[in-house]
Amino acid sequence: MASLAASPTHASAASTSEQTGLWSWLTTVDHKRIGMLYLYTALFYLLVGGLEALVLRTQLAKPNMGLISAETYNQVFTMHGTTMIFLVVMPLSAAFFNYLIPLQIGARDVAFPRLNAFSYWVYALGGLFITLPIFFGVAPNGGWFGYAPLSGPTYGGGFNMDFWVLGLQILGISSLAAAFNFITTIINLRAPGMTLMRMPMFTWMSFVVQFMVVLAFPVVTAALFFLQFDRFFGTHFYEVAAGGDPLLWQHLFWVFGHPEVYILILPAFGLVSEVLPTHSRKPLFGYNVMAYSGIMIGFLGFGVWAHHMFAVGMGPVADSIFSVATMLIGIPTGVKIFNWIATMYGGSLRFPVSMKFAIGLVAMFTIGGISGVMHASPPSDLQQTDTYFVVAHFHYVLYGGAMLGIFAGLYHYFPKITGRFMSERLGEWHFWLNFIGLNLTFFPMHFSGMLGMPRRIYTYDAGQGWDLFNLMSTSGTYMLLIAGLIFAYNFFTSRRNGALASNDPWGAPTLEWSIPSPPPEYNFAQIPEVTSRYPMWDLKAPDRMAGIKHTHADAAVIAEAHAVPVHEETERRTAQELGIPMPFPTIKPFMVALGIVILFSGLIVMHAGNFPLAMATMLGGAAFMVGSLYAWLTSPLE
Repeated sequence: MASLAASPTHASAASTSEQTGLWSWLTTVDHKRIGMLYLYTALFYLLVGGLEALVLRTQLAKPNMGLISAETYNQVFTMHGTTMIFLVVMPLSAAFFNYLIPLQIGARDVAFPRLNAFSYWVYALGGLFITLPIFFGVAPNGGWFGYAPLSGPTYGGGFNMDFWVLGLQILGISSLAAAFNFITTIINLRAPGMTLMRMPMFTWMSFVVQFMVVLAFPVVTAALFFLQFDRFFGTHFYEVAAGGDPLLWQHLFWVFGHPEVYILILPAFGLVSEVLPTHSRKPLFGYNVMAYSGIMIGFLGFGVWAHHMFAVGMGPVADSIFSVATMLIGIPTGVKIFNWIATMYGGSLRFPVSMKFAIGLVAMFTIGGISGVMHASPPSDLQQTDTYFVVAHFHYVLYGGAMLGIFAGLYHYFPKITGRFMSERLGEWHFWLNFIGLNLTFFPMHFSGMLGMPRRIYTYDAGQGWDLFNLMSTSGTYMLLIAGLIFAYNFFTSRRNGALASNDPWGAPTLEWSIPSPPPEYNFAQIPEVTSRYPMWDLKAPDRMAGIKHTHADAAVIAEAHAVPVHEETERRTAQELGIPMPFPTIKPFMVALGIVILFSGLIVMHAGNFPLAMATMLGGAAFMVGSLYAWLTSPLE
């Protein structure tokens, strides 16, 4: 661990790069800056998605409300689901992938820095492509799941679903580019001694997620491609009257859609698996089993898709197979819950805001998981499907699970990213309002759903027993908005005014805490040599940690290890001073991404009937994309 100690660890609130200004952000290929771009953009869309939810819940607060029309409700409903899944939770996870994975494995950058920048710009421009139509009344309106034939030309005419079909294909390009990049990075760029079974658990869960993305996104791309041909060129993949089958869409979509649930939740599991050991001041309980359970979740996640389709009449054999598979996937998920509890048991616990959010995930995801097991039974599912009970279930999983885990990660890693702390006092307000608001919003939906309230309705009559539960859910949504505004104020003011943080303010065990806060552009002045899963704890107390196998270590030993000072140097040197080659900033990834979006925009123009303009747009976009890609591939990397 000597080389780890020799790296510069001076705490500083300076920028991670000398570059400033808009141009530096447009041209950056630094994985940390790209992570910040993902973070800021996804937080903006979190506000957008939250406001969309507020509109929906206000419309449903009382019977027969007339705040918005049925068509507007369909547009806002579709965009809320699409925004939260594809523009918020996935990109927030990508922000942590970008920022943390190279730091956790002891690398100076990702394997393909320009491809990394490209993936962000495709996401950013694709998000605008799919979001801006709402301001012109032509936002997607067929549901975030796009069920055919409602999304096809017969019942989904106009441009609305065109933006959804094409927008998701654009966003898929971003996800696949990032996945190939991180798979290559984790396999090839780990520091000496960083074996797979020494990787931090966040990197492990991220590794599993990248393979899931590579396997799942081509399936939904094929489904979208068929739907695009139905809408643009008159084919009949999903039209029953012409020999097509709308259930083909459901199979293809959910072969993607259920792995997507774990693509969304596993990164949050990884973040919580970093927070809980740090603030329990003991190693993660059952590390090996936690890693294997993540792999098992990724594997089984592709075998449970048709539990979304128990109501379509697949027959008892298919229903039984998918029922059993759904019950089986609860086993590795439950393993994680019990291992997190065991990690805290007997630990020397601290309760900063990040720890509260992590414990909140354990509790809220358990509620969502229990209702999920209920849906594994076809008779039970037939009573609950397409009711608000299901809405309650997946919000406990995706908000109570994914978002609480992401908030835990944001509070935990904010000092590393910015060199400053977020306000714990404001964080307490954010946590408790968020926790109460979450349960006030979504728990009553279990009851309204069991009383028969259907999903996807924009109004309802009084006297059906739903009135109180809907009013409670709407009140909780406003509480969540207040909590979100407190978080936003805390986040953006603390970036400049928060208390200064050292390189390792929490006494954490992993490599990213061995370097300055925020990290220099080169990450590590000298690539570290790793000898265990907990290099920082080894560094601080090598004699005490040498005999510990990092499974059931006594909490007092770890707590004492935290008190040992870490070597710090007094100056922060640049990459040029250290002789470390860094990749050149370049605008070319942005230009390639822009060319792709222009090309797809031409299809919208073609569907509008202006063939000459459409061809000009598509050819211009293709030429711009190919030219920029050629310049990208032929220019020097560093």
